[in-house]
Amino acid sequence: MIELPCPWCGPRNVTEFRYLGEVTPRPDPATATPGQWRAYLYVRRNPLGVVEERWYHTAGCRRYLRLHRDTGTDTVTETDADTVTEPR
Repeated sequence: MIELPCPWCGPRNVTEFRYLGEVTPRPDPATATPGQWRAYLYVRRNPLGVVEERWYHTAGCRRYLRLHRDTGTDTVTETDADTVTEPR
């Protein structure tokens, strides 16, 4: 069982969360090309190692959080409350 540490609710089973993906910089809407938008929306790196990810606590506090998770071992090394109220 994988547990994610919610800053508000404490450790919870991963089934309570929705994975929103790796944190990537968003292109500037005024200057981005279609290729840059396509890469931002659909291309993922899928690295082995520590990745900064966004999650949404659907079955709990319904808040967004960022965490640093090792994709090889599923261990979480750092968790931050995300100040964004809507997914990007």
